[in-house]
Amino acid sequence: MGAEWGSWMETLIVLGGALLFLVLLMASIAFHELGHLSFAKLFKVRTPQYMVGFGPTIKSWRRGETEYGIKWIPLGGYIRMIGMLPPRKDDPEGMLRNASTGRFQMLIDSAREGALEEVGPGDRDRVFYSKKWWQKLLIMFAGPAANLLLAVVFFAILIMGFGTMQATPVISSVAKCTIPAAEAYLPDGTPRECTEEEAARSTPAALAGLKPGDRFISFGGHRIEDYPQLQELIRDSANTTVPVVVERDGQRVTTGLDVTANRLPDLDDPERTVTVGFIGITPLTDRVQGGPGDVLSQMGDMTARTLEAFVNLPQKMVGVWHAAFSGDERDPEGPIGVVGASRLGGEILASENPGLEKITWFVGLLASLNFAVGMFNLIPLLPLDGGHIAGALWEGVKRGGARLLRRPDPGYVDVAKLLPLTYAMSLVLLVMGALLVYADLINPVRLM
Repeated sequence: MGAEWGSWMETLIVLGGALLFLVLLMASIAFHELGHLSFAKLFKVRTPQYMVGFGPTIKSWRRGETEYGIKWIPLGGYIRMIGMLPPRKDDPEGMLRNASTGRFQMLIDSAREGALEEVGPGDRDRVFYSKKWWQKLLIMFAGPAANLLLAVVFFAILIMGFGTMQATPVISSVAKCTIPAAEAYLPDGTPRECTEEEAARSTPAALAGLKPGDRFISFGGHRIEDYPQLQELIRDSANTTVPVVVERDGQRVTTGLDVTANRLPDLDDPERTVTVGFIGITPLTDRVQGGPGDVLSQMGDMTARTLEAFVNLPQKMVGVWHAAFSGDERDPEGPIGVVGASRLGGEILASENPGLEKITWFVGLLASLNFAVGMFNLIPLLPLDGGHIAGALWEGVKRGGARLLRRPDPGYVDVAKLLPLTYAMSLVLLVMGALLVYADLINPVRLM
């Protein structure tokens, strides 16, 4: 009975955590759409709808000319601005003349006609396509920027608030003997004990009398600020005697270390080993708070990894397909949908990690997803925000070039001509989204 009750409680915690994460994720999406809405209102684009979710409406209310609401399917959100598709430049105002009967042209004209039906008599200066190129750029960029801002805030909370787990220049343990890295572990992954012959060769740290809890103050005359600095100094000091100062129980202790040489993994390429200095200590891992520079560094690393992930996205989606329909193991570094992310959020809260670890994992997941959503929406393809941003930039280039060459203003960029590609891209996104939802339900990414 006790085991069954524990299982039920764990399930409830997972479901509760998943629901909480989903709510926070939808709040992030709402903030994304609020970014679009704020600049649309600022530049006086008429915006009839602001919705979080898709499908049937759960609840809606009207403020001024805009209907705000929440829908049943929590897979995104949108704002509806009038005039997203412009008329042809040689058409009479508010009308479409007959054009080619080609299939694609008929598709484009039908979409134009639907867009024009929303434009009222007093909306001439309130349609999206009539705005200046930089205003359109800001309206469309504000959505992804909102997610990127949230990512910065969440990463700042993690790095500057909670701190990140890092090795510190404090000794956690002192090895009894020197063992080459290639021989340090048994086949099952557990550390190997010293043999009698090896035990006779004490490590430099043991010979110098260093103890767990000692904090390095200086090494070879260099003041120690963090563990990576200490590690580099040790590795560069093979077969030399180095004076060190450590702090022990509030007192400073000075001693000498006869640094030996050992074969250890290369810091830049852990797959290969190199001969470097060795003293035989394991650093204490603790939470270390960073500064704004560390947050910027994190954002830079995330940008590089995200761009690489976008390049490999088709290959990664093939992996998701095999995981969904062939039972292959899900790639923990592969794409994940709203369902899978929410499930991970629930598993984090249900894990046996300490409370602070759960919170930092949870916040870190929110930060990573907001960053991914913001970056994904910047891909310069319609119907993503990046497609409209690219159109606005191209319009700015064309109009700027015309002014420089003293030519007539070319006017707005006709994004409606890209509708066939837009619909194709929409279908791809729909299939990708459905595949991710199915894979997240059948074969989800797990913490362990």
